[in-house]
Amino acid sequence: MRLLHTSDWHLGRAFHRVNMLGAQAEFIGHLVTTVREHEVDAVVVSGDVYDRAVPPLAAVELFDDALHRLAALGVPTVMISGNHDSARRLGVGAGLIGRAGIHLRTDPSACGTPVVLADAFGDVAFYGLPYLEPALVKDEFGVEKAGHESVLAAAMDRVRADLAARPPGTRSVVLAHAFVTGGEASDSERDITVGGVAAVPAGVFDGADYVALGHLHGSQTITERVRYSGSPLAYSFSETDHRKTMWLVDLGADGAIGAERLDCPVPRPLARIRGTLEELLADPGLARHEDAWVEATLTDPVRPADPMARLAERFPHALSLVFAPERAPDDPDVSYAGRLAGRSDQEIAQDFVAHVRGAGPDERERAVLRDAFDAVRADDAAREVAR
Repeated sequence: MRLLHTSDWHLGRAFHRVNMLGAQAEFIGHLVTTVREHEVDAVVVSGDVYDRAVPPLAAVELFDDALHRLAALGVPTVMISGNHDSARRLGVGAGLIGRAGIHLRTDPSACGTPVVLADAFGDVAFYGLPYLEPALVKDEFGVEKAGHESVLAAAMDRVRADLAARPPGTRSVVLAHAFVTGGEASDSERDITVGGVAAVPAGVFDGADYVALGHLHGSQTITERVRYSGSPLAYSFSETDHRKTMWLVDLGADGAIGAERLDCPVPRPLARIRGTLEELLADPGLARHEDAWVEATLTDPVRPADPMARLAERFPHALSLVFAPERAPDDPDVSYAGRLAGRSDQEIAQDFVAHVRGAGPDERERAVLRDAFDAVRADDAAREVAR
């Protein structure tokens, strides 16, 4: 069976001030063409279809167009909700849409109920594990501690139990939206850390023939059977070096995997450049970036006048300007944003405690801070579900 694995469309998202809806529509067209030209048997979409729980109307219309075009091909599609999606909103009409061959899996309680497709060698069971917010699903899965590994392990126990009851030789594909150990993150994914832990081991998915992951935006291979497709478009300059692709996966009669990366359309290349303003304007080696979306980091000791306007004369698609004069980290003039760069909310809070009272929090106090941040994030997730 030939599968096309994609994820993290983030319909409705912009890239800095650029509306990406046109590029997203181009990707959907490319997806449909790829399915037809490569004779794909099933499409799997591993979450973050939308960029937010209540997407703009134009994004909903593009999703509707995608569903109609995929259904018209007569190729089954299995799709799960991600941490950016409202599972309840995305799942509205799932039963009816399923009759057209588009199978939306957004209900955590249905993790062990697969979509079963068949090829010449027998059945392939597709298990959709939507994003599992630990605090919201721990009771459903009967786990004592709300953590990503515990709820995913419980969901996979249901998968394995169902698979064991099926005819021998039934192959399995699992769709999941999670941060798996060994994956490389970028700046454009929303933090899903719980209890100080964001990642789960790949071993959680043992027993599945192929695991189609979503959440991380870079295409990557965790193991031969566990892969991220990555997002089809770049959504931050941290993705400048990404090659945006989908996985074309051939699932053999015995469960063997063959996988090939298929490139996605690139609306415009990305470039990160660094130096003083005069250097960036004069360097002939930067000519290749003049048509790119550019993030420029200026190292001038004093902020120059009208830097973005002057950069735009050479780089008309410059979108981001970072001012980073080369100073020692303890220089009092280092910006607040510079001091916080790369630090988690937990680390910032711990630093604040140390600053106020002269000593950092002990382990018990760090646990209190972790619990507080987890509670706020879980409350935010609950509010999104209720919207």
